[in-house]
Amino acid sequence: MKEKILFVDDEIGLLEMLKVHFTKNGFNNLYFAKNGEEALELFKKERFDLIVLDIMLPDIDGFDLCRLFRRESFIPILFLTARTTDMDKITGLTIGGDDYITKPFNPLEVMARTIALLRRQKFAQESVAQQEFIYDFGYFQLNKHEAKLIINHEEVSCPLKEFELLEFFCKNPNQVFSTQYLHEKVWGDLSLGSENTVMVHIRRLRQKIERDPSNPNFLVNVRGFGYKFVK
Repeated sequence: MKEKILFVDDEIGLLEMLKVHFTKNGFNNLYFAKNGEEALELFKKERFDLIVLDIMLPDIDGFDLCRLFRRESFIPILFLTARTTDMDKITGLTIGGDDYITKPFNPLEVMARTIALLRRQKFAQESVAQQEFIYDFGYFQLNKHEAKLIINHEEVSCPLKEFELLEFFCKNPNQVFSTQYLHEKVWGDLSLGSENTVMVHIRRLRQKIERDPSNPNFLVNVRGFGYKFVK
């Protein structure tokens, strides 16, 4: 597996045991730190997908280390520690930990929870990436990934330049743009008739996305300045 995992623990035997189990299960990008300082150095150099973190480290308390990690990243953190009180668990999860396992532990449980955290992280990242391709404004949705314009739950034909113009507005809501600027951004140049071209495409878009094209709510004209998309 390509996921990078950082193990932070001062017990060398424990790190070696985890290395054996994780390697046997296909994890090839494993990193190990015996103290907080080593962990911070690795954290600065590498981009990890998950951190397995002990609390009782010789130099930096694991809770403090978790707080430092959380200033820079939201990757999953799994506490693996001999600290067993309820308050320790609550503290670990409150300050940014995603899971908490106490020692002694079953390596298979660590493996299972690691895989679950990685799966959850991957799903969250895919969901965010998908959302970046979809603009949803209730009455209509613009799906960049599938090149679809959905109006009131039905797909509507949308020529390329209309689609690109609407996408530009969706990316930049509540901002006023002149027709010249819109033509430059969507068509890529400034040429004779650019103002009329933009106005024609805006009129066509209004016919599609507005409930009442003569009284638009989305694509509005700001007299003397240009057009803006009202979110």
